[in-house]
Amino acid sequence: MVLALLVSGIVVVLVLLGLFVFGLRRRLIQRSGGTFDCSLRWNVPEQPEKSGDPSGKGWIYGVARYNGDRVEWFRVFSYAPRPRRILERASIEVLERRTPQGEEELALLSDSIVLACHHRGTRLELAMSEDALTGFLAWLEAAPPGQRVNVA
Repeated sequence: MVLALLVSGIVVVLVLLGLFVFGLRRRLIQRSGGTFDCSLRWNVPEQPEKSGDPSGKGWIYGVARYNGDRVEWFRVFSYAPRPRRILERASIEVLERRTPQGEEELALLSDSIVLACHHRGTRLELAMSEDALTGFLAWLEAAPPGQRVNVA
């Protein structure tokens, strides 16, 4: 009986510690400011002429942070202290913006806007709120003089 209580107590402490570390990591990411909730779908195949609804598969919930001329993207459900993806402003080409369709509506946060982009030859999609999208597009267009920016 005592052993069962001890093991249960250790399990509860470990779970609480894990949740605390998740919260601490998110706080450290957001400490410098310039963060926004942003789901990401990496290496998306080209879709032929809007045939059918896009699948809701492949979306990963995350937090993005502006850092100079790049956006650092972190997975929410991870303990990694470093960003999972880094997008350089000069390498981002915006292809289109659209509302979530089909199964995507269930996979993304409500009121998300999907932004299809190319980054260094890879097609990706970012899903964010309307306010975050406005800030992201303004950040893209605010590139220093001489840098090429492609915003559709």
